[in-house]
Amino acid sequence: MKKIAVIGSGFSGIAAATVLANEGYEVDILEKNDSPGGRARKFEVDGFTFDMGPSWYWMPDVFERYFALFGKKPSDYYNLVRLNPSYKVLFPKNEVWDIPAELNDFKKLLESHEKGASQNLDAFLADAEFKYEVGMNDLVYKPGLSITEFIDKRVIKASAQLQLFSSFSKLVRKYFTHPKIIELLEFPVLFLGAKPKKTPALYSLMNYADIKLGTWYPMGGMHKIIEGMLALANEKGVTLKLNHNVEAIEIENGTFKGLKTNQGYFEYDGLVASADYEHVDQNLVPKEYRNYTPKYWDKRVMAPSYLLYYVGVKGRLKNIEHHNLFFDTDFKLHAQEIYDNPQWPKNPLFYMSAPSLTDNSVAPEGCENVFFLIPLAPGLENDTEEIREHYFNCMLERLKQQTGNDIKDKIIYKRSFCVSDFIADYNAFKGNAYGLANTLKQTAILKPTLINKKVKNMVYAGQLSVPGPGVPPSLISGQLAAHQIMKTIQ
Repeated sequence: MKKIAVIGSGFSGIAAATVLANEGYEVDILEKNDSPGGRARKFEVDGFTFDMGPSWYWMPDVFERYFALFGKKPSDYYNLVRLNPSYKVLFPKNEVWDIPAELNDFKKLLESHEKGASQNLDAFLADAEFKYEVGMNDLVYKPGLSITEFIDKRVIKASAQLQLFSSFSKLVRKYFTHPKIIELLEFPVLFLGAKPKKTPALYSLMNYADIKLGTWYPMGGMHKIIEGMLALANEKGVTLKLNHNVEAIEIENGTFKGLKTNQGYFEYDGLVASADYEHVDQNLVPKEYRNYTPKYWDKRVMAPSYLLYYVGVKGRLKNIEHHNLFFDTDFKLHAQEIYDNPQWPKNPLFYMSAPSLTDNSVAPEGCENVFFLIPLAPGLENDTEEIREHYFNCMLERLKQQTGNDIKDKIIYKRSFCVSDFIADYNAFKGNAYGLANTLKQTAILKPTLINKKVKNMVYAGQLSVPGPGVPPSLISGQLAAHQIMKTIQ
């Protein structure tokens, strides 16, 4: 039986390991931290259960397709509920939009702010649905190794409608003029990857995922997905080795041989590196076997990093939903401070999640579990406690002004997580939280390749490779990597 190592126990790593074990390989996952999940780890303290990273469950079909590979369903491992409202958006001057899950209600909301918006939304979503269908079925499940993968009648015929060479910003403005509707539709790409002007119009597929497929929540927290995936991996015979920090990758004559870790040396027949790609490429692989140069990596356009806060509050909150977007400051300025002129933002947008409104298991009785997030430019320096405290106090003041919730004296637990922590915990390049931005020059075959071009039995997976950043793409990335490594070690 061939033995394969997987570095990292995030979504891509667990997915790769499970696909491989299902095909009869002996698989070890080596995880540097003391708990699994990568950025989707959890921690428990004082009766609170905090998800450390992802908090949005979009594209449920990707999860269904994954579990179906093994004759399973997500419901075999966790209980999903659809949120309604999907989320709340707080604009300047205390204007608040609750985004309904029901499409007709959403259309009425838009129509109340812009005449004709309901009909235009139908056209916008029809286009977005086409992109989602083609994108998810014909594009993202391809390994991105050659342009020939995309020489397909359906893809070629659809190429014009996919709008790879037109901007997302331009597309939205084709259908809508109201500035708040535009901000609402642009938020997924701003928070999750790139400035709308630099993002291909293809990514309106995210709006289809948001508006038509819905926003969901796994009861118990996002980590329940990781727990379910690990339970399935265990069923297939995968071994998880926590506190195994990989320190070097041994390669002889173009063949991967084994891993040096803090727990000793281990030999394997193949490797899936689902840890941070740049870290593996630049720090673990011998120089002569690296895919890329430091200059190459430095020129990559990164998605945002984040300043995060995990907060336990005594008492219940009012006038908020499970997901809340504070768009009460200058949207364009914050985007510029992330992408055009990287700096600590002057008055940032922020996101707040209160999963305890949906799920009373994540907080003690009579308390609220609160998660704050500020998107930041990657690579920022001076990540100090003073800076973190400054932004925290700013958010608390805006929360008070916008919702009437004054929680400053009700906080019973607080922990922050920022650029330096992403580097320390995940070896994240430039402290990235979300991988590469979805720009045209970083799409499909233009992303860092999932194969090691000089080592036949080594591949990469995760948000710095294909198909890109986010939980569903990472889940797909692991599957692609597993199929690729199997081709090299049969």
